[in-house]
Amino acid sequence: MNFADLQIGDYFRLPGVSPGCVYRKANSSQCSQNTLLQSIRSETKIIQLTKAEIAKYFSSKQEYFQRLKYGNLTD
Repeated sequence: MNFADLQIGDYFRLPGVSPGCVYRKANSSQCSQNTLLQSIRSETKIIQLTKAEIAKYFSSKQEYFQRLKYGNLTD
């Protein structure tokens, strides 16, 4: 699948990059990662995330922020 095939707002990752590195399509030529916009070519190969993968991504992000809030980042 290519970046151009996604709908705006879809979550994806890049092949060969850590599964924790998640992007979101912002418009036809940009994606965002942690609210930072980045240019991306429309023909770039991507892996669209499933609903379960998106839920797992947000769950782990929330867990990280909870640990950060309570000063428990040693794990």
